[in-house]
Amino acid sequence: MAAVKIQVEERTGLGKNKVDKLREKNFVPGVLYGKGEETKHIQVDRRIFEKVYKSAGMSTLIDLEFEGEVVPVLIKEVQIHPFKNEYLHVDFQKLNMDEKVKLTLPITLVGRENIKQQPSVLIQQLDEIEIECLPGDIPEDIVVDVSDIDFNTPILVSDLDIFNNENITILREADDVIASLIEPTEEIIDEEEEVLEADEVPVIGEDDVESEDEEDVEEENEEE
Repeated sequence: MAAVKIQVEERTGLGKNKVDKLREKNFVPGVLYGKGEETKHIQVDRRIFEKVYKSAGMSTLIDLEFEGEVVPVLIKEVQIHPFKNEYLHVDFQKLNMDEKVKLTLPITLVGRENIKQQPSVLIQQLDEIEIECLPGDIPEDIVVDVSDIDFNTPILVSDLDIFNNENITILREADDVIASLIEPTEEIIDEEEEVLEADEVPVIGEDDVESEDEEDVEEENEEE
């Protein structure tokens, strides 16, 4: 897979007013930082960043070009407006290719439509997993095929393709469950409990009618 690339520029305008003007011009303000290095203030074209972010997410190594130098980075944090479709700020973390990093990768389940045991309900207990490895060993993705899952055999962390990769340390227990298959449950309605006989159905105002009839009878008896 070709490396994901992005070009950024130095950001000289600091402060809320200047940052707001940057966003109006379709730039996303951000920072580039690395271990033992001075943090650099940068800006990136919103459309370019959006394309890269959708492709790379926060778990794919990116070649970032800045001031004529290309450095390996990860998108470490993205601030998004709570209700506008607007990126407010982005943090890029510069990586040392000889130093291990910890990151969290999403787990994608495929083959749901091919599950043989039906009817059934697929439950995903683990949708992401934390790993530690060198930047060059970061997997492109973690995909699990659930086509052959059954009621008695859940998919565990030990079933992942990366589990036996000696270059990757998985920071979860081997027997942690990723996904399991269960039989659907149906609520059974007891008709004998739910259905009342016609003569058992209460009539609104029935007590009042009976009380009025009793009073009329008493009044007739008194008159007689």
